[in-house]
Amino acid sequence: MTGPDVLPWPAPDPAERDAAEERVARAALTRLVEPGDAVFGLAVRLHGAGRLLRDLRGQGALPVELARRDPPGYRVRLDARDPQEDLARIAALGGAFVVPGDPGWPTQLDDLGDARPLGLWVRGAVPLRLAAVRSVAIVGARACSDYGAHVAATLAADLAEAGWTVVSGGAYGVDGAAHRGALVAAGATVGVLACGIDVNYPRGHERLLARIADEGVLVTELPPGSHPTRYRFIERNRVIAALTRGTVVVEAAVRSGALISARRAALLGRHVMGVPGPIGSPQSAGVHALLREPGSVLVTRAAEVIEQVGAIGDDLAPPLLGPVRPGDDLALETRRVLDAVPFRGGLPAAVIAREAGVAPTATRRHLAVLAGRGLLDRTTKGWRRRGGA
Repeated sequence: MTGPDVLPWPAPDPAERDAAEERVARAALTRLVEPGDAVFGLAVRLHGAGRLLRDLRGQGALPVELARRDPPGYRVRLDARDPQEDLARIAALGGAFVVPGDPGWPTQLDDLGDARPLGLWVRGAVPLRLAAVRSVAIVGARACSDYGAHVAATLAADLAEAGWTVVSGGAYGVDGAAHRGALVAAGATVGVLACGIDVNYPRGHERLLARIADEGVLVTELPPGSHPTRYRFIERNRVIAALTRGTVVVEAAVRSGALISARRAALLGRHVMGVPGPIGSPQSAGVHALLREPGSVLVTRAAEVIEQVGAIGDDLAPPLLGPVRPGDDLALETRRVLDAVPFRGGLPAAVIAREAGVAPTATRRHLAVLAGRGLLDRTTKGWRRRGGA
């Protein structure tokens, strides 16, 4: 049907068509390729995701970068779910598949080079790129102590109250405590998963993960329905490290995935921080070893974390001060006179002068000043200090 009121449907722009093809191809490749495959990432960068997927499907010649590897290994999952089904699934969950170049892509992930994610499956109430601008990772032991859980939750809550996003891995222990601390403070938190966005892992965190999706954001490299593996946990750590300005380790054994996150962060030029624990605690042994490595910084509170990751010169942590006591601001000679005065009984000024090694005239002057400040009393036996002076 044609006519003056019917306009022809515009043909799709070639650039938009190519971008759409690349997006679908990248979604498909997240099923074919394990996270962190830098060789495949190089091939995608040089030849494009669409071409690689066509070559893999057509059993044709692959680029030399992949031909040197194991082409059948890349093709073994070609019969997996149609990428359009995965894209429909993430859309049904209210999420999206974000790829490099998208407005919502966190560009700091580009620091991973060819090992950067092919794309990210994202679900949440907060735009990932916005949430990650001012973000800190808090990671640590799954089997953490009560001390570790308390420290992680407190750090996260204080960081959230200061306007920082808390990023962690959604696991038991320190990860879960960090997410909960941020949520309690009504702050943003990002859960970086080693499984599909629709897979509740660990099972015991089903409600926590749902809350992160409702109030923060969940993100993963793996397509819907994917299950976690040890390798995927390890590679997930590089995303946590790259996404944030710095990584804080709260309790970690000598062999710990949290230390992998910290060392990935160091390689990327991010800040690496550790919270000390009891020297005899196995859960803190890895943190203590980390703190002996060049570039690692000991932190005990959110202000010290912000000092590391914040603006240079503007986000300095206030110094820790002990309790203020009467007489802390006294001049040295006045302090010597005060120290010579007893708490019980009393001494005459001449004896105090001798004990303090201060001239009698100056001693009398100092005693008058100290009495005026309420630090001394004059009794029938002489001068006496007040309690606490």
